[in-house]
Amino acid sequence: MSKASQQQDVAVLSAAKGGLVYLTPNDWALIADKAVRRQFKAGEAIVQQGKRTHGVYLLVRGTASVQIPSKGAALGINSGEACGEISFLDELPATANVVAKEEVETYYLDRATLQSMFELFPHLGSRFYHSLATILSRRLRELIGPAVALNTPAAKKD
Repeated sequence: MSKASQQQDVAVLSAAKGGLVYLTPNDWALIADKAVRRQFKAGEAIVQQGKRTHGVYLLVRGTASVQIPSKGAALGINSGEACGEISFLDELPATANVVAKEEVETYYLDRATLQSMFELFPHLGSRFYHSLATILSRRLRELIGPAVALNTPAAKKD
């Protein structure tokens, strides 16, 4: 991969408001260097419910749909966002299908690669996991819906 292409990818990933927001430019440079680029065609599964991901996918280009069959729900994932994070965190099978809506390019970081990076750069691990926690919290709130937000202490003050 060319340096210019890698810089464009990092720009997309670091600018995403729904992505790994706590990573620094140096963190992104490390990730871009260690990640494996994977491509998916429209309609192709990136993550399959019931199968382990063994890592995390970061969408560099394209969009995907998170399909939760048991809930009848579907959420969108855009460039700069992650998927496969639940299976990565708990080392269990994926809880949903993630399907490319169009041609999608990702960075894939497997568990072993991430663990070795975190051992060398502990603060990267802290920022990475903080970002994943923020992503999961946001997605859970989106899935639950806006009614819950109305019952929060901050909302009651207004």
